[in-house]
Amino acid sequence: MSSIIDLCRLLRKQETPAEKLLWQYLRNRKLNNKKFLRQFAICVQSSIKGNIYYIPDFYCAEHKLVVEADGPIHLLKKDYDQNRDEVLTAMGLRILRFKNEDIINNTELVSSNIAEYL
Repeated sequence: MSSIIDLCRLLRKQETPAEKLLWQYLRNRKLNNKKFLRQFAICVQSSIKGNIYYIPDFYCAEHKLVVEADGPIHLLKKDYDQNRDEVLTAMGLRILRFKNEDIINNTELVSSNIAEYL
């Protein structure tokens, strides 16, 4: 089985058009001079399952902010997303979710919404 790092690398190579577009606004500290990582593994320790990894689309450690680009696949995994959001929120992280079509059609507004949080 591949490592979590290999999975993150694979996800970065297979980014969606919306993720690719939003990354152009976030990378290299372009947004409010804040460092964002993409497809970064966040480890949660569980007494039942051991280490569980969640891989958000984008992550700003300084502000404990997760940004998700939600495509059609998220319609099929609502329960997983809800549980994941609850776990990450309990860790003190804030999650912002944007639909892929909103990112593609109104990138400036999405970017300003993220900047407003920061």
